Amino acid sequence: MNNQTSSLEFYHFPVMLDEVLKISSPYSGGSFIDCTFGGGGYSKEILKFPNTNVQAFDRDKKVLSLARKFESKFPKRFKFYQAKFSQLDIASDENVDVVIFDLGLSSIQLDNLERGFSFKSNNTLDMTMGLNKISALEVINNLSEKDLKSIIKIFGEEKEAFKIAKSIVKQRGIKKITNTSELVKIIEKSKRKNYSNRINPCTKTFQALRIFVNKEITELVNGVISASKKLKPGGKILVISFHSLEDKIIKYFFSNFSKNKSRTSRYLPEKNSDENILFEDYKNKVLKPSKEEIKQNSRSRSAKLRFAIRSKKKFKYPSDLLRKFKKYLDLESINV
Repeated sequence: MNNQTSSLEFYHFPVMLDEVLKISSPYSGGSFIDCTFGGGGYSKEILKFPNTNVQAFDRDKKVLSLARKFESKFPKRFKFYQAKFSQLDIASDENVDVVIFDLGLSSIQLDNLERGFSFKSNNTLDMTMGLNKISALEVINNLSEKDLKSIIKIFGEEKEAFKIAKSIVKQRGIKKITNTSELVKIIEKSKRKNYSNRINPCTKTFQALRIFVNKEITELVNGVISASKKLKPGGKILVISFHSLEDKIIKYFFSNFSKNKSRTSRYLPEKNSDENILFEDYKNKVLKPSKEEIKQNSRSRSAKLRFAIRSKKKFKYPSDLLRKFKKYLDLESINV
């Protein structure tokens, strides 16, 4: 068990590492927050530069022993928090230079079949990333057909959500659904066969359940708000996302709370100081992994990297971000 845990840093592939380092410039030193420590890929590379310090967050208890090794090796430059990144306020440094988010599942989580994230698993329906209140087992067996349909349709963008939800409720009425393979069979029987589609028929439903179980949208919204509060003027926030909803949230946040969005025309003067401007001019450019990286790590193929630079304006809570994505936040708040 110890050998498995200690090898996490060698097993994990930090996505778009070259791009992250280029944007965050650790060679200049500074204070960093690694919001998704995982296998320690980003933290490890940043700490190679002597004038840097890193505060790392992760909700997954499986990475704790690796994080403790980092703390032993860099006692004055690395601190780990076993917490969700929505809790960034507990970080000690109030003026950080860079905050990095690498969203979604890590290889460590996906490839551990005991955790039930993969449809290749035959284990208990879990799907928890850590510090959870519910598991996929409870969601599948307790939520109403209507709520299951909404979750699968909205978070998974699954066109056949109605059939899948209906089949789940029918099957659990006969016998409680307890493991991943049982759910896979239900989904496969519910969906029309599409031989031209190379995506596994269970992918979207599994994604939807994972997002709901871990409250990933709520975490993301609260996390990026807290990060923008922590950043010093000129500091950078980097977000690597893996599905369209995550990217939609980040794109909206960066573009609608930036200087260039606050003016109807670049020829007009900037609006008054009451305007909520958190970022400098946002160019709305999305970066993607290179072909070489995708060859080495196929799971990086859907990654999108966006970053924004904190303005000199005083932090003002971006309530409009919550209003914009209220539908998703309300869906995640459903009681199980």
